[in-house]
Amino acid sequence: MSRKASTMDADLQKVFGKPIPVLSEAVVDHDASPALARALELRSFLALTEDQVARVRDRVHADMDPDRDMGELSAGKLRFDAQWLEAALDARDGYRAALGDLLRTMPPPDQRARPVRTTQMRATATLPPSAAPAPPRAGAARAPRP
Repeated sequence: MSRKASTMDADLQKVFGKPIPVLSEAVVDHDASPALARALELRSFLALTEDQVARVRDRVHADMDPDRDMGELSAGKLRFDAQWLEAALDARDGYRAALGDLLRTMPPPDQRARPVRTTQMRATATLPPSAAPAPPRAGAARAPRP
């Protein structure tokens, strides 16, 4: 899992009730729910894309520094950085949306603590036959009226 922080770390901690390092350790130890594993996987993708956004932003700022030689400016390089930034922002927005959807659909923490019942109860007593006769034409289709 990513060691970098993401903008949704506080949301993850709120939903799962533990700090990110503890949650990550649970996934590494295979002691985590599938939802937590997915959430932390999305978080690592989000942290990576947020890092990419920051790198492109910093590169553009450095290229546009007022003290920089104007002869070094390249419209082609800036167009490429703009495309790269757009792709990174799209990915970031997608990961934020997916992680947000996952966290919104999580049951409240007190409901997650209950054990899940996996067996189904079966009736073992037999019922006596019904004393009332079935009405005539029960279940029969009506004849069309002329």
